Amino acid sequence: MIKSPIQEVTSKMQARAIGIIFGSYKPYESNLINKGQLTDNNGIILDCVVLGKTLPLIKKHIDFEKNYFWIVYPRNKNIETIHIQIAGVWEPFEDEFNYLKSDQEVNDKLDSLNLKNNFFSIRGKLIFINSEEKEIVIKVSILKTTKKSNNKPFKITIKGEISMDYLNSFISVDAIRKDHSLLMQSYEIIES
Repeated sequence: MIKSPIQEVTSKMQARAIGIIFGSYKPYESNLINKGQLTDNNGIILDCVVLGKTLPLIKKHIDFEKNYFWIVYPRNKNIETIHIQIAGVWEPFEDEFNYLKSDQEVNDKLDSLNLKNNFFSIRGKLIFINSEEKEIVIKVSILKTTKKSNNKPFKITIKGEISMDYLNSFISVDAIRKDHSLLMQSYEIIES
């Protein structure tokens, strides 16, 4: 069991885009569970794919009628659409994969880790600022771990404002997902 669904940063220039969403997953087809929809606790439906390493976990332990905390990677082309890649499941209590306790217990557990439902940590190079629309674009370049690794850079669009002075800086953004958008809560300039 993972103690925290979003681990602490291990190096100053670590790039990432990771979040946590509480909801239920339903595959599009019962015999093909790697593509489906994640429905959050507000009824918002998000298209998603399940990454290969998570498939055995879902097959063995997940009840598609129940809600879980999903560790996810966000992808988006614009501010209004978000696509989710499911990277894992987080069970905040000792009895792993049992149905979660009350909402208050769940929120208390998240609070103890300085997290919230729908929280996202985005770290990368600030490559675009649209002051008029109050949008920023961050390029996330994950380091290749092996020669066969297929970690291509990708861009994440976030609703928020940052000064043009920080364009091309490496930044860390804490964001909250609202419906299909990521909204910046805070940011830190790591290296300008």
